[in-house]
Amino acid sequence: MSASLIAQVLAALGALLVVLGLGALAQVLLRPESWPRQRYLAHVAALDRQLRLCFLPGRGRRIAALQLAALSLTALAAVALERPWLWLAAGLAVLLPGRWLARRRRKHVAQVEAQLDTFIVGLANALKAVPSPAAALAHLAPVLPLPMRLEVERALGELRVGSTLEQALINMAARLDSADVESALSALLVGLQSGGDLPQVLESGAATLREMHRLEGVVRSKTSEARAQLWVLGGFPYVLAFGFHAVDPYYFTPLQSGVLGALILTVAGCLWLSAVLAARRILKVDI
Repeated sequence: MSASLIAQVLAALGALLVVLGLGALAQVLLRPESWPRQRYLAHVAALDRQLRLCFLPGRGRRIAALQLAALSLTALAAVALERPWLWLAAGLAVLLPGRWLARRRRKHVAQVEAQLDTFIVGLANALKAVPSPAAALAHLAPVLPLPMRLEVERALGELRVGSTLEQALINMAARLDSADVESALSALLVGLQSGGDLPQVLESGAATLREMHRLEGVVRSKTSEARAQLWVLGGFPYVLAFGFHAVDPYYFTPLQSGVLGALILTVAGCLWLSAVLAARRILKVDI
């Protein structure tokens, strides 16, 4: 048997072993109890939940499959073409969809918070004409702006399948996970359970919410100005050092040589860093 024939047989056997090995690896990974399979299913469930919360079409399984395909292709291209920067593209394929959905979710919650005043005042006016809170909510839903209308329609859908109004409002607050929404719906729940003048309670809550938003706007404007001043003051020492160095290149030579100079620079850097961190913590106002 010639050497070339032996080489061809060995190559065929090697390719067969590679295919069998990949098949066995895929079978192991696709088992329901395997860790990669569990992580994949958890990722699909998280994507589905984010899509539902943002009222977006699509399925998490399709997004996860596209992510897996993009990750595999970019990884193979990085190895085959010997381009290490392609690993960055592989990382982006994994991270970007989740980041985009999280950003979309934050925008959705912010829009709902901005429309809370309209929702509460509209519900209070609807209750003056329709005594039933559920019926008033159903009459109000078509005229609400998006995305508040979507949240109210989801709550009404829960009512149609047998849930109570209180439970539907609690689920709505849990979905949005917002302090403003929770406080507004808590006022509505208190009014429902206490049996008082619910329109008056809602109007008082709307007035309180408007005042809170006004104060939050004032605090945000003041803290934003202070943050800008913080970055200016934090970068000012470097500007001064660059200016002195431009005037006299040997001005900082004593600090660059010797133990004493290194100690002074270390202490100055620690003081600068501690001042910046302390200022950031002070300006991190929890509204």
